[in-house]
Amino acid sequence: MGELGAFLKIHRVGVPYRDPAERIAQDAYREFIVPRSDEELGAQGARCMECGVPFCHNGCPLGNLIPDWNDLVYRGRWQDAIQQLHATNNFPEFTGRLCPAPCEAACVLEIREGDAVSIKQIENSIIDRAWAEGWVAPQPPASETGFAVAVVGSGPAGMAAAQQLRRTGHRVVLFERDEAAGGLVRFGVPDFKIEKRVVERRVQQLVAEGVELRCGVDVGVDVTAEELREEFDAVVLAIGSRVPRDLPVPGRELDGVHFAMDYLYQRNRWVAAQHGPEPLAPVPDLPAITARDKHVIVIGGGDTGADCVGNSIREGARSVTQLELLPEPPASRPDERTPWPLWPQKFRLSYAMEEAREVGRGEQDYSIVTTHLEGEDGSVRRLHHARAEAAPPFGPVAGTEGSMEADLVLLAMGFVHPEHEGLVEDLGVDRDRRGNIKAGTYESSVEGVFAAGDARRGQSLIVWAINEGRQCARMVDRYLEGLRFREPIHAGNVEPADEGPEGPPAHVSGGLTAGDRAA
Repeated sequence: MGELGAFLKIHRVGVPYRDPAERIAQDAYREFIVPRSDEELGAQGARCMECGVPFCHNGCPLGNLIPDWNDLVYRGRWQDAIQQLHATNNFPEFTGRLCPAPCEAACVLEIREGDAVSIKQIENSIIDRAWAEGWVAPQPPASETGFAVAVVGSGPAGMAAAQQLRRTGHRVVLFERDEAAGGLVRFGVPDFKIEKRVVERRVQQLVAEGVELRCGVDVGVDVTAEELREEFDAVVLAIGSRVPRDLPVPGRELDGVHFAMDYLYQRNRWVAAQHGPEPLAPVPDLPAITARDKHVIVIGGGDTGADCVGNSIREGARSVTQLELLPEPPASRPDERTPWPLWPQKFRLSYAMEEAREVGRGEQDYSIVTTHLEGEDGSVRRLHHARAEAAPPFGPVAGTEGSMEADLVLLAMGFVHPEHEGLVEDLGVDRDRRGNIKAGTYESSVEGVFAAGDARRGQSLIVWAINEGRQCARMVDRYLEGLRFREPIHAGNVEPADEGPEGPPAHVSGGLTAGDRAA
């Protein structure tokens, strides 16, 4: 597995990016990842040591066969590598670009912090090479089962479920209320992290495999829950966790205070209008949200907040300040809190804040709680804050109050649960205490209705979404097979031995006919 002792001789080389100042000035919405040569990638694959227990398997929610394709890249067997990669992951170009790589945190070499095999980089290179060589092709089913499945929501979980179910032979209809498929990968993540042609080619692969795509259809409004149950044998809810966490402070109602996703959706739609791809349904006409020439405050320190920072800088914001309620994490892995192979809770400078600082327009502050917002003529003008206490509920510390200019405030504080109004309530599925759809083994409390992704487990990683879609599809397929092979119902003295091609003997009182059994 790999080159014997290579991890001692070859140093880790991480994912290369274009220069921060360059990438926001030239081709600002083009992906900023720089590809490496086959020789460099082969050397990084050679570092994968033949460890006794590959903890990377446990670190990856998909259970990717990481040592296998690392070794294949090292040996130049790229076509074999993509077969191994696709065996567990429907969309490795999504995870290779967007996943934070918990597999690398669990790598045995990460015991020496910062020395893990560059798994994510190799994964992304395998799938990019596969597309370039024409090795990725539609895989329509060899036969049809006669069952129909509705998948509601076309994010990574919905796309993965739809693809797995279609390849099994079921008729699959993928519903999406937005104008194009892809979910938050399409509308929430900026093009400079993943260009939408990358998403669109996977959507077209689904269509070529026979998945029917219905965009611009709001299930629960345009199609009722009753109509859905009548047309389909099973329903998969992959609707995401789309209810954002709000900021309950005075001044929240002022103009210029928006949820982060409302802003990101507009920016992605603007980029799509400039560079494509074309939407499949009409684009909503919404009031514009812009950061140009404004002092922007982003509340929330996660990936969504970083994407708001990156877009604001590219739009030409006068300044961007990112506020985080929690204390600043330590610079290195805190072994007493998150020892290897757990995901380390340590400081990571985001790509976006790196760009903002490079051009002198960015600041990031920790342990900051917003106390209220001040406005002028109905629009936000200042954000008032204080130092937050170190422990929940992170209240303001007296005597630490301050304020800053704010023309645009973006709330990127995460999501609480899927939307309940409409489809979820109409279907009558149970919900857990957090408001997510309760579906322990992917089937909800309503027979034939399943849930996957953030709608089931809460806001999580893209790699978990793909895993959930795949596992949910397996359970749906098992359920549908159960419909086909239901055990016959017996009554009176009719025993299994009496069953035959013509049904029970006609003289048996109260016996079932073949038609009854089929029903």
